[in-house]
Amino acid sequence: MAWRAHGLPCAASTRTRDEELTIVGPAVQAARRQQIDAVGPLSADTVFHYALKGDYDAVVAMYHDQGLCPLKLIGFETGVNWTLGLPFVRTSPDHGTAYDIAGLGIADPSSMIAAIRLAQQLATVR
Repeated sequence: MAWRAHGLPCAASTRTRDEELTIVGPAVQAARRQQIDAVGPLSADTVFHYALKGDYDAVVAMYHDQGLCPLKLIGFETGVNWTLGLPFVRTSPDHGTAYDIAGLGIADPSSMIAAIRLAQQLATVR
């Protein structure tokens, strides 16, 4: 599986913060030492385009909204948020709880079903 880690917005063009150099870059190098196909940090404004084309299997976002905005744009009904780095499997529908339509009988369960299926798949390979 090929992983790509993007940096902060416009990581390639500005270096006003050093997280790409001090955190993201070393984390990518550590993953590569463990034989994980990882690259980064990449600029957040283009990495999702290449992921959508199929160039990457996953994108590790540095911030919740930075990763979920593009995901919701292309797959709101079936997108899954997968939290990495926990000692247990955690997935959730990308659209949240949908309290505004709870009990109305109009909710689309597709994203929840996709989240459960991914959790089952991940738990099986653990």
